[in-house]
Amino acid sequence: MDPVELFHQVAATVPAYGRFLAEHGVDPAKVTTLADFARLPMTTKENYTLRHPLPDLCRGGVIGDLIAVSSGSTGVPSFWPRSAADERVIADRFEEVFGGSFAARERRTLAVVCFALGTWVGGLFTVACCRHLAERGYPITVVAPGTDRREIVRVIPELAPHFDQVVLLGYPPFLKNVIDTGDLPWARWNVKLVTAGEVFSEEWRALVAERAGIADPVRGVASLYGTADAGVLGNETPLSVEIRRFLSDRPRQARELFGESRLPTLVQYDPGVRFFEEHEGTLLFSGDNGVPLVRYHIADEGGVIPYGELLDFVRRHGFEPRAEGPERPFVYVFGRSHFTVSYYGANVYPENIAIGLEQPGVSAWVTGKFVLEAVEDERHDRHLTVTVELMPGEKPTGEIAQAVGESILAQLLRLNSEFAAYVPVPQQTPFIRLRESGDPEYFPPGAKHRYTR
Repeated sequence: MDPVELFHQVAATVPAYGRFLAEHGVDPAKVTTLADFARLPMTTKENYTLRHPLPDLCRGGVIGDLIAVSSGSTGVPSFWPRSAADERVIADRFEEVFGGSFAARERRTLAVVCFALGTWVGGLFTVACCRHLAERGYPITVVAPGTDRREIVRVIPELAPHFDQVVLLGYPPFLKNVIDTGDLPWARWNVKLVTAGEVFSEEWRALVAERAGIADPVRGVASLYGTADAGVLGNETPLSVEIRRFLSDRPRQARELFGESRLPTLVQYDPGVRFFEEHEGTLLFSGDNGVPLVRYHIADEGGVIPYGELLDFVRRHGFEPRAEGPERPFVYVFGRSHFTVSYYGANVYPENIAIGLEQPGVSAWVTGKFVLEAVEDERHDRHLTVTVELMPGEKPTGEIAQAVGESILAQLLRLNSEFAAYVPVPQQTPFIRLRESGDPEYFPPGAKHRYTR
C-alpha cells in the first residue's frame, strides 16, 4: 500500500476527513512524501470518528451495505459500515490460516462460528469471510451457533462425522470453556482453533491443544489480530507461532525484542493493504475500509518488526525456525494500554495472571477467566486481588485458593521483574476470591469478559 496515495484518495472523497484536515491546517497538496505523511495528525475515535455523522466518515458520504457494532470495550459502542469488498480483502487473512495452517483446500472442513452473532462485529463478519473461501473453491461448510454453548455441543456431534476436520472460531476463553464443558470426543474430529480479541500465552495454546486433541499446536491454533474499526489486520502463521513459542520461555530475550518480558500476540500482515506505524509504544494503522482510516490510533500497545530483522534476532539467539515465510513484516500487540493494574508502582498485566492459571497444578480447577483489581480496604491499604472463575461443578475451597495464589505469584515473580522489584515481599501474595462458574457479578454468561477493573 502506498500510504500517500491512500491519503489523497481519502482527503478527496471522505467529507469528514476533509474537514479534519482543514481544522488542523493541513493542505493535502503539500503531502507528497512518506515523511510528509508521517507528520499528519493522528485520527482517533475521540477526535475523528465520534465527532462526525456516520455518512460523512464514508467515501462520498454514502454508508456501506452492512453495519457492524463494536463491542464497546472502551466505552460507548461504535458503528462501522462494511462492504463486500472489505470482506474479500480480509478473507485473504482467513485463507492464509485455513489454507496455509489447516490444509483446508484438501480437507472437507466444518467451520463452527462461536463469536457473538447479531450486530456485533465478530460473528457475521467471520461467517462472511468463511463463505468467501467457499466461493474460492475451499470445501468449507459454515455453521453459526454463536455463543450458545448448548447449541454448539448439540450441532457438532451431528455434523462433525461428515467432515475431515472441524474448525472452532471464537474468543480464547470461550473456546476453552466449550472444549472443557462439552464432554465430547474432540480428538476424533481433527479439531483446529481460530481465536481473536485477546492475547493468550503459549501455555494456554498447549493446554487447549492437549484437551482438544490437537497434535500440532503450531499449525492447529491460530490467532487473528483484528479490530472493529477495520476488521482483521494480521494473522498468526506457523512461522510467527514458532518464534513466539521460542520466546515464551525466554523473558530476557522477549524483553530485549519487545521492550517487556510479557509476551504479545505476534502476527504477520500484508503491507499491500495495511500500513502500520509505531508511535510511543503504540500502533497506528492506515487502510481502506468501509470507514477509510488514515494514521488511526487504536490505543493498542505494540510495534512493528521487519521480516529480516526478526529472523536475524532469533537466529542470533540460536533458533532456526522450521516454518518458511511468508516474507512479510510482523506486528506485535500487547493489547489496550489501559488494561493493566498499577500496584506499588508496578504494572501488573492480565497475561501474567493467565499463565499462573494455566499451570498443570491449577488448570483443572479453573476456566481461565478472572478479574484483576487493586482493592483498597477500610484502612486504605491496597491489595492485589484476583477473582477467579471455577470450572462447572467446582466449589470454592481453601485448598484451591491457596494453590491458585501460589501459582499466580510464582509466574508474577518469574515474568514481571517490575513486580518483583517494586512490590514489598509481604504484599506480593495476591488475595484470591473464587467464584462458581457463571457468577452473575464477575462472569455473567454471554457477556464479553473484561479482565481488569
